[in-house]
Amino acid sequence: MWNSLKTVILLGFLTGILLVFGKLLGGNAGMVVALFMAAIMNFASWFFSDKIVLSMYGVKLLSEEEAPWLHQVVEKLAKNAGIPKPKVGIAPMEVPNAFATGRSPKHGVVVITPKIAELLNEDELEGVLAHEISHIKNRDTLIQAVAATIAGAITMLANMAQWFLLFGGTRDEEEGGGWLEVIGLLLMVILAPIAAAIIQMAISRAREYKADETGGIISGKPEALASALKKLEDYSRRIPQELVKQEVNPTTSHLFIVNPLKGDFLAELFSTHPPTDKRIARLLELAKRLFGRIRETFWKY
Repeated sequence: MWNSLKTVILLGFLTGILLVFGKLLGGNAGMVVALFMAAIMNFASWFFSDKIVLSMYGVKLLSEEEAPWLHQVVEKLAKNAGIPKPKVGIAPMEVPNAFATGRSPKHGVVVITPKIAELLNEDELEGVLAHEISHIKNRDTLIQAVAATIAGAITMLANMAQWFLLFGGTRDEEEGGGWLEVIGLLLMVILAPIAAAIIQMAISRAREYKADETGGIISGKPEALASALKKLEDYSRRIPQELVKQEVNPTTSHLFIVNPLKGDFLAELFSTHPPTDKRIARLLELAKRLFGRIRETFWKY
């Protein structure tokens, strides 16, 4: 409940930054234009984000004949989650990872890479699939697409504002321009993209924690998901970043179960994913709680 409320609040902050930027650039008319632009971009992300992502990574949808075990597990987990069975796809990447996309549970797609099937055992892979199905159940795929779209609009406005300050100056004094407006725009140019990135990161991290918890519950195997996260994190630390950057678009890195892009301390600080060790600790705590409930139920009988 708190994660959902926090997500709504953070999305509100993102929208607020966008409107303030529009106001500084063009007054009330600029604010209306900024809101209209956000609406158009969100409409596009609603209907086309899944198709864009699937195309970007060359995803091939797998039939039940091609991957019977995967379809069986996905069907079971989707039933446990109370959503329609998502489509199953494979992305031809060297990076072992997985992601989900789709604007709603009816349009969900779960995608894995060949390497993840080689790296993980069946229980661990089931835990990963449960995590991705949880993203679809919780509509994180839509929320994150909207957050990324608004953050992208803010960054675009920041770039526009730089040229506005260079060549256009401010609106006339009568319309509320002047040095205060210049200072406001300069602050927005510097701080707005940073604030947008931080808010987008906070939204993504909250949704990852929620997907871990929901995935652990619908699979009944939180320890297996924790083990999978450990293996994926360890592997991602060893794989050359040059190869990763050839395969992974930074704008979509938030989709993957483990962030494949690694960097210095600052990059890790602003990562869209929570620290893997904290995710593992939460999953192991969840496993204890689930075991405790099973034990209590057993002793009742």
